[in-house]
Amino acid sequence: MISIGGIYDKDVNFLFGSGASFGLLPTLKLSIKASEDGDKYTLEELATKFEQENDARFIPLFMHYYASCIRPAELLSLKSAGATDPGKAVIANYHTFVLTVLEMVKRRRALDRRCNVFTTNYDGCFPIVADALLRDGSIDFVLNDGSRGFTQRVIQARNFGAYLCQSGVFGRYQSSIPQINLIHLHGSVYWSKWAETILVDYDLSSRTNLLDADTEALLKPFSDALNSETATLADLAMPKIDQKILDDFWKSYQRMPIVNPTKWKFHETVYEEHYYQMLRLLSYELEKSNAVLITFGFSFADEHILNLVTRSLSNPGLQVFVCCFDKPEQERMQRRFQSYRNVKCIALEDGPMDFTAFNNHVLAWPEATAPTKTVDDDTAPTQEAPAQSNPEAGTPA
Repeated sequence: MISIGGIYDKDVNFLFGSGASFGLLPTLKLSIKASEDGDKYTLEELATKFEQENDARFIPLFMHYYASCIRPAELLSLKSAGATDPGKAVIANYHTFVLTVLEMVKRRRALDRRCNVFTTNYDGCFPIVADALLRDGSIDFVLNDGSRGFTQRVIQARNFGAYLCQSGVFGRYQSSIPQINLIHLHGSVYWSKWAETILVDYDLSSRTNLLDADTEALLKPFSDALNSETATLADLAMPKIDQKILDDFWKSYQRMPIVNPTKWKFHETVYEEHYYQMLRLLSYELEKSNAVLITFGFSFADEHILNLVTRSLSNPGLQVFVCCFDKPEQERMQRRFQSYRNVKCIALEDGPMDFTAFNNHVLAWPEATAPTKTVDDDTAPTQEAPAQSNPEAGTPA
């Protein structure tokens, strides 16, 4: 449904939301409702409500968020991802997507074989898959996360403009290595603050859990209520956690390099500055004369990104493809972008668009030109991730 042959030679950008990792990591969707006949909350909505009303349940809500969304992302590995069939399927879909993109950029002219993947996810799916592909040895490429250094790798926005080339022994030719720029718009579990910069470290083995076992046990009834289909806010009792533990958790949580799901705010200036640099980079890329933006698993809940994309649509050379989970989502997106002729909202006729369907039917090579796919045995799924409810509902973006 998106012609790779029609876009491979353009400035291609992808924008991924948490729907891409659905089945492996939770989204921000909750089951609790305001009342028996009310709508379900998202974590963003409930956190914003609690913050505005100075509700004591605000910090426990973020404890739940940390325990259910952030900590699993910190512990994510190829082995843990392969422990379940849905997890295997998610990783395999990332494999397929990366291989498709690399095959696409390989067809570009010699010194311009790269594209950008912007993501609001702070998990490690892309680095994990990149490592697996590089170990396999069948393809050479660069996943550029914007960091440079040896014993300490520091992120700088200018590094996304770097490009790696190979030359012959006698310098008679140059050949560029396919490159994917991975740009985290909402932070990453691999980031930490170091002086006035952002340090990147992919070894999370020493990362401390902000919640001990006793606190997690006290938090469990609170989390169960948030995930209950029959619970309302009246059923959400304040957990019996000591105030000092709540305060200590909140101090530690606020130092984390991620955008907070209360209108997406950073608490650290160094992260906020980087956040706006990355938004400027996205804006710059969308202003190019032959730019393409493809979104997947992304609901445009982030007002900064929505406004940025909307402003960029005045560029007549920009083409945007919004990949929608289902027909109702497509209708909502069509209403949102109804004033813009350079936006195409895509949904499948015969079912939901999960990551497998996106790879197989939306961004797919014709069979005759499809690249050979190599997936590690321990990540190759035997079945697709089950299609459940819309993973975009309540995602971070």
